[in-house]
Amino acid sequence: MDSFITALLHITQPANLIAVLGGTLLGMLSGATPGVSGTMMVVLLIPLTYTLEPDTAFLLLISVYCSAVFSGSISAILFRTPGAPEAVATTLDGYEMTKQGKPHEALGISVYSSAVGGLLGGAALILVAPQLAKIALAFGPPEYFAMAIMGLSVVTTLGAKNMVKALLVALFGLFLATVGIDPMAGIPRFTFGLPSLMSGIDFIPVLIGLFAISEMLRQVMQDHTVTIKLGKIKTTLPNFLMQKRLVPTIFGGSVLGTIIGILPGIGATTAAMVSYSEAVRWSKTPEKFGTGHPEGIAAPESSNNAAANGAMVPLLALGIPGSATTAVMLGAFVLHGLKPGPLLFTEQAEFINTIFLGTMIANALILIVAPFFIRGFANIIRIPYPVLGPVILILCIIGSYAIRNNMTDVWLTLGFGVLGYILEKYASPSRPSSSASSSEPWRNRNSGARSSCRKAATASSSTAPSPPS
Repeated sequence: MDSFITALLHITQPANLIAVLGGTLLGMLSGATPGVSGTMMVVLLIPLTYTLEPDTAFLLLISVYCSAVFSGSISAILFRTPGAPEAVATTLDGYEMTKQGKPHEALGISVYSSAVGGLLGGAALILVAPQLAKIALAFGPPEYFAMAIMGLSVVTTLGAKNMVKALLVALFGLFLATVGIDPMAGIPRFTFGLPSLMSGIDFIPVLIGLFAISEMLRQVMQDHTVTIKLGKIKTTLPNFLMQKRLVPTIFGGSVLGTIIGILPGIGATTAAMVSYSEAVRWSKTPEKFGTGHPEGIAAPESSNNAAANGAMVPLLALGIPGSATTAVMLGAFVLHGLKPGPLLFTEQAEFINTIFLGTMIANALILIVAPFFIRGFANIIRIPYPVLGPVILILCIIGSYAIRNNMTDVWLTLGFGVLGYILEKYASPSRPSSSASSSEPWRNRNSGARSSCRKAATASSSTAPSPPS
């Protein structure tokens, strides 16, 4: 209880409240803008958080994470262009409601479902993570070895389409970890005489290159300028009757999303698609899905936001990231000298409780901030990506250099950016497939996707549909 009260005092400090609010706005901007994902925004912000206190830094990053998962639905509903892969399923019914002249209702359902799903997922994080950490405190060498194998086995999830390539990439990652001074023998390994590599390859430049630079290279070749003209956009939250109607869908999607989010390597995109599929399968009127059905928005939006919070459970309790963004956050823990895992709950109880409170506040802010953000977003989204791309590149270079004031890190960032682009181009899993999937195919295949999703959901098979690549 004392640690909770201390955490409450920490989070009410002006710097921390500004971090939560600023992170929520940045997350919405990055998630809603096609080509600028929440993961990329977290990568860009990690170096900038080096000068901040750990509480403030992680409140900023987690707020970005929570709000970015929601805001991908804004452009999905308004322009049939998901701002993030997590919003692909939302496009099916969200854009149909926009064509029917009801974008305000679709946006309101998305805001409400995302906030409730995020709050339920945050509650599960608070309840499950400490209990899992207590179990992990009893771990010995055999259990830690098994946990390491479990972490490496995530490769089988990420690379299910091509196991050989996945294993090769995993082995290459293990090789990178050997660069530097051998901790046992004190002998330099693979440093090529460069003093800057004596301490090994830093995690942050690799993350910035693989996630931000490679994504920028991919997105700059596409035209993301939206030419559709809409009138004044507003958000109308669902009334009491609509809220009552959506309760089963939102609750079911939140539970499903939390469970899927806790499983390492699956992610919020899969959670959204599975939730949409299950909503269709259990609906009394499955034929309405894909025609502007409110449940078709509530199911994926509640699920993907709950999954985002669920992905924090293995990260905090075991040190195993549950999604692409939490894998990036692992780098933030390293940067701030923190080690996620069971000891974090005993040695840094105030910090953990601050994170829990920040997660709940960030999800609650979606209800308050999103309606104001959406009003001005229709103009922001029209900025061409060739303008945003160079800005992202400059921020990547500054961020990678600022960590150690080392030009080698800049070259590593650019090199891994090109490598990440090549790996993705040739279908090697440089990142979780859910975060790497392109949203573009949904532009001209919306009707076919709706049909296949309904057929797959009503079939007796328990497998869920996956978005086209």
